Amino acid sequence: MCKSVAMVVVQDVLAQPALALRGVFVPRPAEAVRWVATSELADPSPFLEGGEVLLTTGLSTDQWHDEWEGYVARLRAAGVAAIGFATGLTHATVPGRLESACRARGLNLFEVPRRTTFVAISRLTARLLEQREQADARRAVAMQRELTEAAARRGTPAALLRTLAGQVGGGTALLTGEGAPDGGPVGAAPPPDLDLAAEVARIRPQGLRASATLAGGAHTVVIQPVGVGTRPEGYLAVWSPQPLSDGRRGAVTTAVALLGLAAERRHDRRATDRRLRGRALELLLAGDARTAAVLLTAVEDRPGETPLPARIRVAWTTGTPPILAAAVEALEAAPATRAALAAPTGSAGDALRLADDPERVELAAARLAELGLRVGVGAAVGLDDGERAATTARYALAQTTDAVPVVHWDDLVDDGVLALVGDRAAVAFAASFLAPLAGRADLLRTLRAFLRHHGSRGKVAAELAVHRNTVRHRLEEIEAAMGRSLDDPATRVSAWVALQADAARRLEV
Repeated sequence: MCKSVAMVVVQDVLAQPALALRGVFVPRPAEAVRWVATSELADPSPFLEGGEVLLTTGLSTDQWHDEWEGYVARLRAAGVAAIGFATGLTHATVPGRLESACRARGLNLFEVPRRTTFVAISRLTARLLEQREQADARRAVAMQRELTEAAARRGTPAALLRTLAGQVGGGTALLTGEGAPDGGPVGAAPPPDLDLAAEVARIRPQGLRASATLAGGAHTVVIQPVGVGTRPEGYLAVWSPQPLSDGRRGAVTTAVALLGLAAERRHDRRATDRRLRGRALELLLAGDARTAAVLLTAVEDRPGETPLPARIRVAWTTGTPPILAAAVEALEAAPATRAALAAPTGSAGDALRLADDPERVELAAARLAELGLRVGVGAAVGLDDGERAATTARYALAQTTDAVPVVHWDDLVDDGVLALVGDRAAVAFAASFLAPLAGRADLLRTLRAFLRHHGSRGKVAAELAVHRNTVRHRLEEIEAAMGRSLDDPATRVSAWVALQADAARRLEV
């Protein structure tokens, strides 16, 4: 790693033998020097930017006494790095009151001998600044090369973080989009009073345009977003016990760019994996488990030797595309459900189906319910029976309510009332009970929704996306066709059993 290059400081100027400068009072030898200025004004501070070495002969100060205190105070407030006072012209020696004022204000003061010209000081200082700028430029290129080499190594960004921490002489850390640690800290420990999560929360609304620089105390802290598109995937935090030079700030910018490229590669790989998962899921649910298994060997986080379990379940949920996209991300973020096959489907992308071993699907269903989604969990089947797993999951989804967001097919059929009735008797009963509604899919859907929502006509209308009057008319048709009142609990129980038995019969066909 290249050695760091310091900026030009007061001590560098005083150390030039050709200038023969004498330090009178130099309490801050490491004060940075930006340029050399010459002025004989009583108040040159309006014309200064800070960081200058101010040279003067004190041409108009031969009668000054108390004026030196205000003069020095103004220059100190303007950020002057040092005063160079030329002797042998207006003053034979450096005025004692000037020295006292500099001592009181902590401002560097040195004597310029009669033989040393101001031009010589300016020329040598300019040469020092040019040399340091060239060295900084070479150092910046070297730092960029070091960071690029570190980023090219396989694995986590740890190598890049370590390299950057060494370059800034401090510490670094990667943060999540919420400001929680995601890598590091590496290098020096962060300042104890630094609340990274609060700073991330403050700049997060600005997206990728955000950045924060906190200068003060014993550290300089920089926080910049990392990501692709318009939404940060995370943030890079850098802290150093010294101000960051232009070269070091360039290193931080380079690190952010490299981390962004890595994030883009991950994003592209994740998108490819999602497409592979989606296609494998389609093949699995169509009964082609062998091709699905071959396809899954290309997915990065699936084990290549045994990509599919011996038995699977399918879970099914519905929602808007943004909600389902967030659900997929939530499943991918959890280690227990990351490898589950999950993909939106439907012409509008308004349904999400996933398949995997029964235990993993159970965990995924619970996670989706935590996100406020209703989930139907299908029967556990062999790999060649994916279509039945999907159909049972869809039917289970149709039985969910706000109070019961997750419904299992096993609870509906295998362990339900139909198990007591028997398959043949249940099918015969369903055919007889539902015969008056044959050919009326709209009435069957209305009846199923009516029973699921415990007779709430408003909820039935909302689920079916029809007017409440339409629901009322359909229920009247159902009662007229069957010759039974839906207010009768016995009718409702019989209808529920018949609908379940009919669904089971259709799955077996």
